[in-house]
Amino acid sequence: QVPLVESGGGSVQAGGSLRLSCEAPKYLYCMAWFRQRPGKEREGVAVIDPWGGPSYAPSVIGRFAISRDRTKGKVDLEMNNLKPEDTAMYYCAARDGDPCSVLAPPADFPYWAQGTQVTVSS
Repeated sequence: QVPLVESGGGSVQAGGSLRLSCEAPKYLYCMAWFRQRPGKEREGVAVIDPWGGPSYAPSVIGRFAISRDRTKGKVDLEMNNLKPEDTAMYYCAARDGDPCSVLAPPADFPYWAQGTQVTVSS
């Protein structure tokens, strides 16, 4: 079992910002953030490869930014200009190899954090 520990999240009004953080072992190859909105399937939001190359879901491009510090074993998701439709449970996840893609299904990621709630009010 690989331990992933999330922090951050909470409630904010539309247009506001939040930062999520994930502590993860430094050796993990691909780090990702998923979310699950009410009544929806879990979906990829952002991923980052070992060299810092990010990939985003179209709905968050220009608003969200993923970053990682492998020396500290930390991955962050900065969320700006939040919208009510961003309301979801957010999960940090990881996998050991490729593809490191935001289109990869949740089943391809064997390691998961506990999840944190993000609520955006209008």
